[in-house]
Amino acid sequence: MDPQLTTIQPGGGFVMSIELGWGYFRRALLRTFRRGYVERIRGLRQGTRGSLPFEPVDSRDLKFYRNQETYWWPDSDDAFRWRDALPFARAGLAELILIGGFFLLLTVVLGWFWWPLGVPPLVVFGLVVWFFRDPPREIPTEHGVVVSPADGKIVQIDSIDDPDIGPAIQIGIFLSIFNVHINRSSLAGSVTAVRYRPGKFLNALRPESARENENLDVILVSQENSGRPFRIRQITGQFARRIVCWVRPGDVLTKGEQFGMIKLGSRTELIIPRDDSLAIEVRIGDKVIAGASRLAQYRLAVPAGDGAGVKP
Repeated sequence: MDPQLTTIQPGGGFVMSIELGWGYFRRALLRTFRRGYVERIRGLRQGTRGSLPFEPVDSRDLKFYRNQETYWWPDSDDAFRWRDALPFARAGLAELILIGGFFLLLTVVLGWFWWPLGVPPLVVFGLVVWFFRDPPREIPTEHGVVVSPADGKIVQIDSIDDPDIGPAIQIGIFLSIFNVHINRSSLAGSVTAVRYRPGKFLNALRPESARENENLDVILVSQENSGRPFRIRQITGQFARRIVCWVRPGDVLTKGEQFGMIKLGSRTELIIPRDDSLAIEVRIGDKVIAGASRLAQYRLAVPAGDGAGVKP
């Protein structure tokens, strides 16, 4: 684990600061006026505090520290687990409430004086809601199928030599503000490393953005490709300056499982091993959907228990 990654959002941000400040105030209120609740929830938590910079009251306090070894609550004891079922990215709920709420209020105020004035902020409110949506996805189950890690447009397909993977195919995906920005694992695998690099905020359509912009690498070992590694890189853009990633080494992800997001337009890259068994199924310019669109397939032997023979 990169020691720079002390929260799931290493770049920080204004909304994150507001949310952390509200958490401090909320904990003080709960300890003063709801002592019974605080004691009951404390008795249900598991783990140790670790590097957590404060004593948490409930699972809401762990939102930005999900990638750390610290306290946790079982799903059955987490009163706020229902938030994961909302049709919006849980990591972006604060932005949705604060930014979206601001423009909705502005719509009402300006519309009170003259309704046409309320149209522009209403459009922005709609864009904010649209940006943070989290629609359900149907994940392909075929063995060896590589699914897209992001929504967007394919802007790069190159053969490269990667220092961790060796001969590889690099697929770049550009995400506009209209795309869903939640990232998903392209193959089932175990996380072996998470690395963060601060950087610039160039337009994500520019090729040099992949080298110079702030980015975060998640390296996994594939359970579907003979234990070989692959990499998913989250890259900020000109306006998207907040990478979110909540996994840590040792986590096991299923194909299509969510592991992070990039807020407000960006680029995602997938680097997978290159060999004769790999068939690329997309071209530059194709539109893809995270978790649902097939990017490639490894034509590999099916593991024992999944049937005999070789996948076509």
